[in-house]
Amino acid sequence: MEQVEGVARTPRVSVWSRRRSTLAGHWGTFRSSRRGMTGLAILTFFAALAIASPLLVSPEDLDPALANLPPHSPPSAQAWLGTDNFGRSVLDLLIAGARVSLLVGIIAALGAMLIGAVVGISAGYFGGSKADTLLNAFTNWFLVIPWLALAIALTTILGASLINVIVVIAITSWASTARLVRAQALSVRERSYIERSRALGGTHWHTVTRHVLPNVFPVLFANTILMVALAILSETTLAILGLSGGYISWGKVIEDAFTGGAMTAGWWWWLIPPGICIVLVTLAFTMVGFALDEILSPRLRQR
Repeated sequence: MEQVEGVARTPRVSVWSRRRSTLAGHWGTFRSSRRGMTGLAILTFFAALAIASPLLVSPEDLDPALANLPPHSPPSAQAWLGTDNFGRSVLDLLIAGARVSLLVGIIAALGAMLIGAVVGISAGYFGGSKADTLLNAFTNWFLVIPWLALAIALTTILGASLINVIVVIAITSWASTARLVRAQALSVRERSYIERSRALGGTHWHTVTRHVLPNVFPVLFANTILMVALAILSETTLAILGLSGGYISWGKVIEDAFTGGAMTAGWWWWLIPPGICIVLVTLAFTMVGFALDEILSPRLRQR
């Protein structure tokens, strides 16, 4: 048992102390990345906007029947980003849509991460077995089939709703994560401490949760951040195709603008702002994801 200044330190305290030191070091490295900090600043702004959206926009502001502004009016003092075909403020729609778009992206990415981690770790840990062959074939099938066709089919079967869209995106997006995690797990399982764990009688569950998962998690975490951007783009695609529910998201605003003739009529304020929001958020998640990947992958950091 270690002692620091006369106070005994248990192994658990030592482990958490090392973890805090590692996190502090990673945060210091991340702060030195201009790309990562820029992405984090953008995400902080949109996250604050999404959290404060119920305070900034009321349900009455989003109700078409209660809209009291002229339809299709350009940006003005009353509506900074103009109005849609019902007379609702486009700015109010963007603020309300921020919460839904970020919610869909984060939850769908976490769902894809969970499925991909289970499949990838199982296939990698039991590499060369029948389970690995079956899981690898299952993963390859999801990688080969066009995700949009599968997403359309699943959305049609399950129905268009917020929960179903999240489920569909998670189901169609996990395969790339599983492939990445499998490759990492195959490398980890050949290390000496895995052999020692088995020799000492460690169960598969103990070995996976205590040794394989902690070594795979950094790559998994960085990939999940990147997956959020893809999930937001996927939700936008489904919304533009008319496969979203009645909720308001950035993709839904773009879909309403297309069906309302914004392109031909020149109502740019209805179409361009939600597109800019999607580009900024996806770019920010990508920047943060790449910065984390460089920090958590020593080979990339040495380049």
